[in-house]
Amino acid sequence: MYPGQVTAPQTARARVRAELTAEIVAAASEELAEVGAASLSLRAVARRLGMAPSALYRYFPSRDSLLTALIVEAYESVGAAAEGAAAQAPGGPMDRWLAVCRAVRAWAGAHPHQWALIYGSPVPGYAAPEATVQAAAGIVADSVAAEEFLETRNKASALLQALAGAG
Repeated sequence: MYPGQVTAPQTARARVRAELTAEIVAAASEELAEVGAASLSLRAVARRLGMAPSALYRYFPSRDSLLTALIVEAYESVGAAAEGAAAQAPGGPMDRWLAVCRAVRAWAGAHPHQWALIYGSPVPGYAAPEATVQAAAGIVADSVAAEEFLETRNKASALLQALAGAG
């Protein structure tokens, strides 16, 4: 959820705010693709939208809050790709694990700038708030908590030990 975004807008004003917030994040994502995270600026995003920079500050009080929204959106997107792959994978835990790995790799190829934002070099001067940590942790929390993850890990460890002993 982006700062100021309403999860279930009730009023026309709230719906417009949610739509404009989504437009701002989309424009920021385009700007991110062109200039990178370190050069992202609210002024450039406002110019892309034909807005005054002061109007943009009503939705995102700083560049860091906009970066946070982009980071959370990226984690949610890669997480959705992973969850979708896991849900559709036939077979056991290893098949699901491979499907998730392939889906994450495909997502990274389709979204290189978002991938770089969340897994690349840190953005100078940006201190990640708790919202980004929670979004990142959500991707692995379900897998780590699942007993089948442990089963898969144990099988992989046994396979690696067997291969090491065969050489």
